[in-house]
Amino acid sequence: MSAPVLSFDGLSVAAGEIVALPGDDSIAKTAILETIMGFRSGKVVLFGQDVSALSVERRVRRGVGYVPAGRRVFAGLTVRENIEAASSLSTARRRQRLAQMFDLFPMLGERPDARAWLLSGGQQQMLALARAMVDSPRLLLLDQPTLGLATSVVDDLRQRFAALAGDGVAIVIAD
Repeated sequence: MSAPVLSFDGLSVAAGEIVALPGDDSIAKTAILETIMGFRSGKVVLFGQDVSALSVERRVRRGVGYVPAGRRVFAGLTVRENIEAASSLSTARRRQRLAQMFDLFPMLGERPDARAWLLSGGQQQMLALARAMVDSPRLLLLDQPTLGLATSVVDDLRQRFAALAGDGVAIVIAD
């Protein structure tokens, strides 16, 4: 058996697994995700290696994607610019992944030049997900990804999470 994608304070997540953090304390769950991401200090093992001393940027380069609570898209940037800003890929590979994100989230593909502040809440959430996924993370951390969204959008997002897990992406959700 291979090493888990994530090991943190008793939490272990394997490739292709979706784990929802237990409990009612959303602040504590956010703190867990922030620690895994590197915004807070703590012992974290990613992909079989202790990354506790690594910066956020280096964790992202190792394959971690993060969608913070409240979406936090760059309101003044376009859909395309938001996604491109999150990528460290070469220009050719970034264009390819951008096209894939537009295929995955057709509503974004219909409005690539729209400013993020003009999007609905559900579209902004999809933009935040596309931004986190553009560099093909192996671990996706989601903080309250369905908060304030319509039931139909939530159902769509859950299907997308299941598809990602089916592709081997480990997902941790703080809801």
